[in-house]
Amino acid sequence: IEKMYGADVFTYDAINELFPAAYEEAVKVAGIEPVGRPEVSVDSASEAEGATLTVKVAVKPEIKVGNYNGLTVEKTVHTVTDEAVDAELKRVQERNARELTREGAAENGDIVDIDFEGFVDGKAFEGGKGSNYELELGSGQFIPGFEDQVIGHNAGESFDVNVKFPEEYTPELAGKDATFKVTLHEIKVKELPELDDEFAKDLDYDNVDELKKGVEADMLEHRQSDVEKEFEAKLMEELVANVEAEIPEVMFDTQKEENINNFAQRLAQQGIDVDTYLSYMGTDKEAFESSMREQAVSQVKLGLALDKIAEDEKIEVSAEDIEEEFKKLAEMYGMEVEKIKSLIAEDLLKADLLKEKVVKFVVDNAKALKPGKKAAAKKAPAKKAAAKKTDDAEAAEKKPAAKKAPAKKAAAKKDEGEAEKKAPAKKPAAKKTAAKKADDAEAAEKKPAAKKAPAKKKAEDAE
Repeated sequence: IEKMYGADVFTYDAINELFPAAYEEAVKVAGIEPVGRPEVSVDSASEAEGATLTVKVAVKPEIKVGNYNGLTVEKTVHTVTDEAVDAELKRVQERNARELTREGAAENGDIVDIDFEGFVDGKAFEGGKGSNYELELGSGQFIPGFEDQVIGHNAGESFDVNVKFPEEYTPELAGKDATFKVTLHEIKVKELPELDDEFAKDLDYDNVDELKKGVEADMLEHRQSDVEKEFEAKLMEELVANVEAEIPEVMFDTQKEENINNFAQRLAQQGIDVDTYLSYMGTDKEAFESSMREQAVSQVKLGLALDKIAEDEKIEVSAEDIEEEFKKLAEMYGMEVEKIKSLIAEDLLKADLLKEKVVKFVVDNAKALKPGKKAAAKKAPAKKAAAKKTDDAEAAEKKPAAKKAPAKKAAAKKDEGEAEKKAPAKKPAAKKTAAKKADDAEAAEKKPAAKKAPAKKKAEDAE
């Protein structure tokens, strides 16, 4: 090996092995909190004198959060009208309707049981076939023109339906003429139950009046829940707008990549990739990444703001809080507590609980302003257009609004969480799951070995 690559190959292998522990110790001594991969250069290295390395890394910034105690934002006040209650009662009737088979030609509003197969240019296309499909005529489930051409046919008939796919449809079918071979098996009609005391009793109410009161109460509860979530979201936007800091770009870049990867994983679960999704939405990759970047900026700033508030207000998570959360998760997923603990890294759970507590602190101390009214005095910096949070942002930063976070955290192995602790190069970057690649491998095997090609190749092979 020495003859082929030179003796230095062993020196750099040794540096790669020793670097993670040395780096972690150096971080502790320096008292810094890195937020990105370290840039490493080898200043000198010899078997006799050892090695001297210079490491450059972005660190968590010092930030200022303007006014966060007593924020004032608009809060909608919802009421439920008699018309809204009546409409909801109608939906309750429809959910409890019976479907009765009837004779005669199909009419708008009927439910038809059909077989169908679509053809373009005489060839069947993927996704254009179904058997015993129940279609409510007039519901708009199928492309324009399809349901209209089923109306007037009787059970037992087979017929053609000729349609044109919309221009905004999938690229393979957009704007093309298609013929569907349809067989109508059965025609059914919905029979709504009478809105009387008997119906109310079937739904565990004493009478119709009690049913109406129950429906109204449920509607108010749901609307109020939406109001609270909206109020919280506005407060978080205010926090983001009040953040003052020089934030390393790597924090935004890392969060953006995490958002994109999470989004791609969710799409994959639905059987599509990002490029296909973008074509459906009529947008391009540049616009998509730009929106993810805006979202990442907001997320990172919010995360830093919550951390700062926790520090200033001395908000902490106790061992009892963590144990109680493990019990809740165990009950939620129908697992033993110890099993949940083996699946979820405690440090990640603690971080989530801390953010929940801080958000609650901000919400509890905020002042609600009726829509249309102005606050008595304007707050610090002009409000910036904080990017609206998508489901990925809420899942990452707004856990208290809806307890969805554990679903994401369940994928994080405890041992992976421990591996992340050994990786000071990326540990504090925004908010991460323990499923991220251990940084000691990345830091040790990528940078120091860059000086010598053979050593770098060996490091890549190891990875």
